[in-house]
Amino acid sequence: MDEERALYIVRAGEAGAIERVLRDYSDKHRATFKFESTDEDKRKKLCEGIFKVLVKDIPTTCQVSCLEVLRILSRDKKVLVPVTTKENMQILLRLAKLNESDDSLEKVSEFPVIVESLKCLCNIVFNSQMAQQLSLELNLAAKLCNLLRKCKDRKFISDIKCFDLRLLFLLSLLHTDIRSQLRYELQGLALLTQILESAFSIKWTDEYESAIDRNGPPLSPQETDCAIEALKALFNVTVDSWKAHKESDSHQFRVMAAVLRHCLLIVGPTEDKTEELHSNAVNLLSNVPVSCLDVLICPLTHEETAHEATTLDELPNDKTAEKETVLKNNTMVYNGMNMEAIHVLLNFMEKRIDKGSSYREGLTPVLSLLTECSRAHRNIRKFLKDQVLPPLRDVTNRPEVGSTVRNKLVRLMTHVDLGVKQIAAEFLFVLCKERVDSLLKYTGYGNAAGLLAARGLLAGGRGDNWYSEDEDTDTEEYKNAKPKEELLKPMGLKPDGTITPLEEALNQYSVIEETSSDTD
Repeated sequence: MDEERALYIVRAGEAGAIERVLRDYSDKHRATFKFESTDEDKRKKLCEGIFKVLVKDIPTTCQVSCLEVLRILSRDKKVLVPVTTKENMQILLRLAKLNESDDSLEKVSEFPVIVESLKCLCNIVFNSQMAQQLSLELNLAAKLCNLLRKCKDRKFISDIKCFDLRLLFLLSLLHTDIRSQLRYELQGLALLTQILESAFSIKWTDEYESAIDRNGPPLSPQETDCAIEALKALFNVTVDSWKAHKESDSHQFRVMAAVLRHCLLIVGPTEDKTEELHSNAVNLLSNVPVSCLDVLICPLTHEETAHEATTLDELPNDKTAEKETVLKNNTMVYNGMNMEAIHVLLNFMEKRIDKGSSYREGLTPVLSLLTECSRAHRNIRKFLKDQVLPPLRDVTNRPEVGSTVRNKLVRLMTHVDLGVKQIAAEFLFVLCKERVDSLLKYTGYGNAAGLLAARGLLAGGRGDNWYSEDEDTDTEEYKNAKPKEELLKPMGLKPDGTITPLEEALNQYSVIEETSSDTD
């Protein structure tokens, strides 16, 4: 009934009446996402009628009402089939200021029309394969990048940027060709990175270092949403970058990584928005070539160095150990490097573990990122080893028992999800410099058996990667308990079915195999 009344007015009424009836329809169906199939034909005709109204010279408020209803109707895939034409797509492009002839965004009164047009395009492109093909034909990605450049340094147009970025994300998600076009032809990597810089109001203090205002306000909701959409679009553009990239791209990737470091050190308007922001930053960092992730850590600034000296001077001289603890906890410094971003990633990882669900989607990206950072960058590995696997003092409880980060990761080593337990074990193995004896010390043989079996290291040894030698970190507690560990040995079955130490069992099977091969 609503569609029938609205259709009658749209076909025969004047602009004021059309605006009123469509505003009423929009208010009533704002939260409607499932439609009755009996009214499908009426909704199709209403869509067609709205497009005919949009080509007329009507007031801006009437345009907005038309577009709001079109956005609601475009949630229904079946309705879009007859109305998704090149002509209708061009109408929306014109209203969204995506035509190349539109040189500027000067009329503030037109902003709501631009935003609603972009919202309609998002729905239509997402729900219609025909619209996706037309997007290629109309070179929509290039038009969106052009609009972004107009918005780049402008304030108070966050909604336009946000839905432009969302549409760019959808296009790059649905078309691999558009990813390549964005990356190379449209310089999307640099453009989207600049959008992030603008959203975060970054001020550079060095080539890859930005100033962090720790007392500043949180990011606004609008800029947070823009940043999240830009991060998602950048993820699509760079999805294969870790496999192969030109050396000439290294600078741009380092700039992007530095922007992402800044992102990790700021907060959004709410805790949930901060987590969403950081989650997308983690996903994007996973696409950055690992050699470019060195910018996540940086030497201390002059101010931080002065702050260190002040912190140390405030403590009594006889509390050397406490001074070291205050230094690390206060500024997250390791070996003269600022480790704040890595510490944020570590905390993010622990929060995802504590959630206890959706480990594959929520936890494995950050675990993989920390693993690769640790494998490639010595200072990051040593800092994470210090935080995750500090000198072992609790030798009475099993490694998986407790509430430390180590305990939580060890529990994941026997998780039912193969991918989760593999990456958790790999992370700890890398922190142990891929030394079997060190891994067993922190995790126990039973928890590590899966990884060791997969790598052929059940009898001991180390992995294939080379790591620098570190000083002995065994505590007195561990040294005293170490001889008792001989009570737990890897075991195997002898040919007669009895249990024996694994090495002896393997030797006996080798003897039998050699004997068998000598007999005809």
